[in-house]
Amino acid sequence: MERYYFDHNATTPVSPEVFQVMAPLLTEVFGNASSIHQFGQEARRVLDDARRSVARVLGAKAEEIVFTSGGTEADNLAIFGVPGHVITTTAEHPAVLQAVAQLPSATLVPVDQRGVVDPEAVRAAIRPDTRLISVMHVNNELGVVQPISEIVRIAREAGVLMHSDGVQAIGKIPVDVGELGVDLYSVSAHKIYGPKGVGALYVRKGSELRPLLYGGPHERKLRAGTENVPAAAGFGRAADWVREAAAAEAVRQGVLRDRLELGILARIDGVHVNGRGALRVGNTSNLRFDGIDSEPLLIALDLKGFAVSSGSACSSGATEPSHVLAAIGLGKVQARSSVRFSLGRSNTVEQVAALIDAVVEVVARLRKLAPAYV
Repeated sequence: MERYYFDHNATTPVSPEVFQVMAPLLTEVFGNASSIHQFGQEARRVLDDARRSVARVLGAKAEEIVFTSGGTEADNLAIFGVPGHVITTTAEHPAVLQAVAQLPSATLVPVDQRGVVDPEAVRAAIRPDTRLISVMHVNNELGVVQPISEIVRIAREAGVLMHSDGVQAIGKIPVDVGELGVDLYSVSAHKIYGPKGVGALYVRKGSELRPLLYGGPHERKLRAGTENVPAAAGFGRAADWVREAAAAEAVRQGVLRDRLELGILARIDGVHVNGRGALRVGNTSNLRFDGIDSEPLLIALDLKGFAVSSGSACSSGATEPSHVLAAIGLGKVQARSSVRFSLGRSNTVEQVAALIDAVVEVVARLRKLAPAYV
């Protein structure tokens, strides 16, 4: 049976070009990048090249890139690195929400029914002791793009640092931290066909940040620990691919996403697009199926060879429905009826057509078993 992957917002496969860069480094470039001998200096050159690649894709300077173990650590470094009152939204990734939950003082601003935060609501939440505003660039479940530039202007007026979780933005929409005006910006390699276990935090020059980990003077004393050189190199190559080909690929995926949504909406009654009406990235579709529980739908599609999800992979196994869907006003039943489809480089027109057929068949079968559906 053929298997088709439609869960690229959870993770992406390592691309051939990234693997080709990483494979020899695992055995041939094993030096510690902090060592002064030849082995260490060779590792340092690889690490510096990777840092420049990640910086280029963000429109940053190499010295503004701090390598981390992933997006979660980058978010935590930003949030715990700026002591004081923090403002964020109710629709953030758990890496942000669970971090701010540990703080003595934080405000969660609601989003509207599309999943978009009102910049003026952020302004109204600013207090004299506010030190950081953190709003994700692209929502991982809905694909909704937040008005970051407008919020940055508000932060600037108040003298508050601005952080954005850009893990789901890079590779899907153009990102230039200079144009956005953010002070801190989180990214992760495994969302752009790079390896897991490596990410980065952009730290604008002049921004004061406390380290999260203590030890050696690595990463400008902001992230202690011997750098993972092969993973960083893979991240760098993935970042190069984003600069070379992601714009055209995003257009292609947008066409496929629209085909998927229109095909399902045309053939199945009682389907709703969560986040409709907002600006969304082209690869993501979150659909709500009246009368259907997402879990049996996901299982049935998996048995047919299609991998999709009901929301954030970081919240899989949770007994409560998605907090993002609750944030946009959906009740528990509605939230449990929602499925996320996220497309990537491997998906084709033929796969989308097959997925539409499978969804139509499975939904019809499940609704026959659901007496509550009318």
